[in-house]
Amino acid sequence: MSLRYAFLGPTGTFTEAALRTVAGPDDVALPMTDVPTALEAVRTGEADRAVVPIENSVEGGVSATLDALSSGLPLVIVGEALVRIEFVLAGREGTTLEQVRHVSTHPHAWAQTRRWVSTNLPGAVHVPATSTAAAAAILAEPGEHGFEAAVVAPHTAEQYGLSVLAAGIEDNTNAVTRFVVVSTPGPVPERTGQDKTTLMVHLPDNEAGALLTMLEQFAVRGVNLSRIESRPIGDAIGRYGFSIDAEGHIDDERVAAALVGLHRVCPMVRFLGSYPRVDGPGSPVRRGFTDEDFRAGREWVARLREGVHPD
Repeated sequence: MSLRYAFLGPTGTFTEAALRTVAGPDDVALPMTDVPTALEAVRTGEADRAVVPIENSVEGGVSATLDALSSGLPLVIVGEALVRIEFVLAGREGTTLEQVRHVSTHPHAWAQTRRWVSTNLPGAVHVPATSTAAAAAILAEPGEHGFEAAVVAPHTAEQYGLSVLAAGIEDNTNAVTRFVVVSTPGPVPERTGQDKTTLMVHLPDNEAGALLTMLEQFAVRGVNLSRIESRPIGDAIGRYGFSIDAEGHIDDERVAAALVGLHRVCPMVRFLGSYPRVDGPGSPVRRGFTDEDFRAGREWVARLREGVHPD
C-alpha cells in the first residue's frame, strides 16, 4: 500500500531529497509550505507521514520542528535520514556576481553560507524564504522579486533552470542535516540495537536542582544523551522545556527505567518515538546497564522477598 508523505516544499528542497531515501517508489509526495503545515497534514489525515528537518550539524535544532512536535495532538518519530548539505549561488541566465545585492534563501542556509557571502558579496542583504527551493521557484518566475540570486542546492538550481554563479559556497563542507519521519502514534518500530528515543520534558517550577534531578534519571541508568536543548514553553518568561535525544529504545530496560523515573519527577514528559538511528552505533552500553543486568537485579530482589539469601 502506498503512503502519502507531506514534506517541506516546494519540490527541490533538501527535505525532498531526504524523503526520497525513506519513501517507496509508489508513495506520494505532498509538498507543504512550512514544517507546521506538513505535521498538521499528518494530524488531520491528509498525509500518512511527514518528513521534516530536525537538526543541522552547524545550526543545531530546527525550532519550527521541535516546537510543532511538542504541542498539539501527539505525533511520533518512526525513522530518520541524513543529507549532506551543499550550496550554490544561483541566478537567472545572464546575472553576474557584481549585480547581486539581495540574496534569498532559508535562514538556516543563509547561516551556513554567511562567511562566503560576507567575503564575496560584501553588503548583500538576506531576503528570507520558507525554503531554499521556494527561493529558487520565485526567482525562476518572470518579473522582479526583490532579489537577484538565491542560495540553493545544486540540484535545485538545475531543476528551476537557474545559472550557477558560484559553487561550493557552504562554510562547512562537512555539514549534514538530520530529517525525521513522523507519523501518528502506533506500534513502536522494533528495537534494532542501534536506536534513538526522542522526548520533550518539562521541569517543575521554582524547584532548586530540578534540571539535575531530570538528568539523573538518565545518568544513573547509563543512558547517554546525544542531544539536549531548551525550548521556551511559551506561557511565561523563564519557562523552558527540554528536547532530548537519548541513545537506546523504549524496549531497552535502561531506557524504560529512565522513562519511569522522568514520569515520577517531571510534570510533563512527551514521548516522541523510539526508532532506528542512522548517525552511527552510539555509545557502548556500560557494564551494569544491559538488559541482562536489570533482569538479574530484579531476580535477586525477588529471591530476597522469598527469604532466599544467595551469596
